[in-house]
Amino acid sequence: MAKAIIDVKDVWKIYTMGSVEVPALRGLTLTIKQGDFAVIMGPSGSGKSTAMNCVGCLDIPTKGTVHLDGKNIAKMSESKLAQIRGEKIGFVFQTFNLIPTLTAIENVTLPMIFKEAFVSDKRGKAKKILISVGLGERMHHRPGELSGGERQRVAIARALANDPDIILADEPTGNLDSKMGQQIMDLLLDLHSKHKKTLIIVTHDPRFAKLKGVDCVFWLKDGKIDKEEEIK
Repeated sequence: MAKAIIDVKDVWKIYTMGSVEVPALRGLTLTIKQGDFAVIMGPSGSGKSTAMNCVGCLDIPTKGTVHLDGKNIAKMSESKLAQIRGEKIGFVFQTFNLIPTLTAIENVTLPMIFKEAFVSDKRGKAKKILISVGLGERMHHRPGELSGGERQRVAIARALANDPDIILADEPTGNLDSKMGQQIMDLLLDLHSKHKKTLIIVTHDPRFAKLKGVDCVFWLKDGKIDKEEEIK
């Protein structure tokens, strides 16, 4: 049986707005096993983004524990969290977050600056990844010269750059039309099956919950799990 790579227990995240406390997470508990394709679903305001931030070491909970590969990240310093993010997690964001002045291959190479490798090795690896996501002919184009779907493919390639254990995608189809969105879903599913990485999609797009190959779906409501489905 696969081990738990992410184990979240009774996590609360409370933001203070003036004199008012606003809880975004209210006792969130979930477990994701190594190699799983997990989907975290929920409408706007359900706590999806906050859950992603806590799971992805972008934020720490107000209370509760978040174990990543057996280590409780809830008590770690920002420098340690940054190190874990760089080594273990590849992020894919709804807004792509690409550097507009850099080409696709330069954007994919960027996360590798923290790795000890020669520039030629980095570019060679970035080239292979871009070819694997169907951008072999577009790798020297800047984001402004690419379609939305192509930019998301660059973002996915960048997430794979440092060979992380976990790919965490936040609304990866949110800024795409239905056709491009379906292509990105198919690409993520294909990459998961080929690379055997833990893939976590945070989304309100119901098509992800119906994808063949998804292992588990968590439905969030009011900052906690409302329903959980494990798909055999």
